[in-house]
Amino acid sequence: MADKEKPIVIIPREKAVFRLDKNGIWHTDDEKFTNQKIISYFHSIIKKDKDGYFLEQEHEHFLEKVYFPYEDTPLFVFRIIENNGLILCLSTGKKIRLDPEKLLMKNDNLYVRNDEDIIKLNADAMLSLASYMDDADGQYVINTDGKRYVIPCME
Repeated sequence: MADKEKPIVIIPREKAVFRLDKNGIWHTDDEKFTNQKIISYFHSIIKKDKDGYFLEQEHEHFLEKVYFPYEDTPLFVFRIIENNGLILCLSTGKKIRLDPEKLLMKNDNLYVRNDEDIIKLNADAMLSLASYMDDADGQYVINTDGKRYVIPCME
């Protein structure tokens, strides 16, 4: 006998009691989250549908989708690992191989395009790339795999 699908409870963005700032830090009211387990958990349950980004959590009798406000982007690169190339460790727990042709600059911040998502590199991740980057004629360049890639500016 198959389980019945649980009803979905949707919390709209304007009713969410937490938000994500432009640096990937969760807040409630005017306070930052400090419990690392909760911070990691929140990042790990971010999903996206046609209505935007939300946190999805399964409860005993229902599935909850909380659309949350965020500044800039809800997805971040928190760490970079060197392993036969550069591996981007995302805030969600996913890892993706860096494709230097998908890097973008905006307001002195570095982003990477992954399908339709724009993912922001936090300060630690940007610092990890510093030894691969230089400035050529006012444009940022990344040097990897023996090639130079100009990083375009995003509008």
